Amino acid sequence: MYKDAHTIIIRPVITERSTDMMELNRYTFEVAKNANKIEVAKAIEQLFDVKVVKVNTLMVKPKPKRVRYQLGYTRTWKKAVVTLKEGDTIELFNA
Repeated sequence: MYKDAHTIIIRPVITERSTDMMELNRYTFEVAKNANKIEVAKAIEQLFDVKVVKVNTLMVKPKPKRVRYQLGYTRTWKKAVVTLKEGDTIELFNA
């Protein structure tokens, strides 16, 4: 469906939990809503030159938020947890 890997992989998700999962060779990314697991795996392999073993995806549901008297919701987005082959890593920080 997609041709460019940059349209599939939007950004890495950097949280305390996702940072702990990096030690287990699992990396978390925000991906396009209509991308499937095969497209996500190919995009990660193309962008970072690694071998993907498994991809788990989930839709993050919107949460209600309030600004003064106005009630609204956060956006819905798709998250992918990518497990890499043993020995492969993705350098997200240049530190």
